[in-house]
Amino acid sequence: MNCFSYKMINMSFSFLDVFAFLSFMLCWMGYTWFSRRKAKNTNCIARCLHQHRIHWMYELMSKDIRVGDAALLANLERNIAFFASTTLLVLAGVLTLFAQVERLELVIASIPYAEQPAASMLQLKLGLLTFIFVLAFFQFTWSMRQYGFLNVMIGAAPLDLSGLNENLRGYAKQMATVQDQAAHSYNYGLRSYYFSIAAMCWFFHPILFICASLFVVYTLFNREFNSKAVKAITEGQRHLEIERAARFPNV
Repeated sequence: MNCFSYKMINMSFSFLDVFAFLSFMLCWMGYTWFSRRKAKNTNCIARCLHQHRIHWMYELMSKDIRVGDAALLANLERNIAFFASTTLLVLAGVLTLFAQVERLELVIASIPYAEQPAASMLQLKLGLLTFIFVLAFFQFTWSMRQYGFLNVMIGAAPLDLSGLNENLRGYAKQMATVQDQAAHSYNYGLRSYYFSIAAMCWFFHPILFICASLFVVYTLFNREFNSKAVKAITEGQRHLEIERAARFPNV
């Protein structure tokens, strides 16, 4: 009877681990799908910043000297390069832990209320963290490449002092689109960092893993859709539209 109970407990924890992992994937993939869909008709950071990028490229086309714009883009690229290099360091640390599974098992076992770990489960959890940071590295490096594409497009952009050339306005929008895609890749890389924190909670207990995944989704939603920054960016977008309509009433 005791042996049967012990097996049932192990089965219940295995089921809980599977449920926690599926909940984690549902939170990540579901929020990504939800945020993309909601951004099409709701003011949020992604939607409003895209409009700011269009205004930025419009203004850039009318400048003969674009040193300031180049400095702004270089600053954005430095931020991404920092996270890309940091991700490699984190990956190195996670891969090193594969050779220290037994020691990691003892450390987690000494933590109060933590689930008693098994070596195979620890390797699986480390594998999940490795996958997350590899994905983050791909996103950051792709973002850097797209900013490089944008620099080439800016270098090729002709001067339009009037701001009324419809063809060059279309070119400015394409530059804003490339910058927007680079920003999306950067955002996906940062989102991987957020969910990696939730994944680390799996080392302690599956229920904590589930709660952390839900908390990450709640935090991302509030910051991207309901934060004061979103409201300020939205209001700023309205002011820019009014100003541009006053300067170019026929456009």
